[in-house]
Amino acid sequence: MITTQKRPFFLNLLVIRLPVAGVMSIGHRISGVAMVATLPYFVYLLALSVAGPAGFEAAAQLVSGWLFKAFLFLFLWALMHHFLAGIRYLMLDIDIGIEKPVYRQTAWAVLVAAPVLALILLGALS
Repeated sequence: MITTQKRPFFLNLLVIRLPVAGVMSIGHRISGVAMVATLPYFVYLLALSVAGPAGFEAAAQLVSGWLFKAFLFLFLWALMHHFLAGIRYLMLDIDIGIEKPVYRQTAWAVLVAAPVLALILLGALS
């Protein structure tokens, strides 16, 4: 009796081509984690800014640099992506946009609109 051993299968994630909806789904999860991860920093900034005039100046110093602008852009991207993808998932839950061309188009719309809206909001906040 010959037995064949099942060897572990190496899955190279860099070679796999996900559909656009899969990429958007992963982005939705990443954006949710990113928003939760940034909460302590924003709470720290809020606490620092209401601590008094010196704290307000320190908070203003922290938010005036280009590094904070990049951080704020990433946060706004996460917020917009999570918001738009959430609306898309709600529409899919009520059977709107479940056809093949439509779900691809809505996934692309989320992937394109999120950074555009983040840039618009960043410009409005700056």
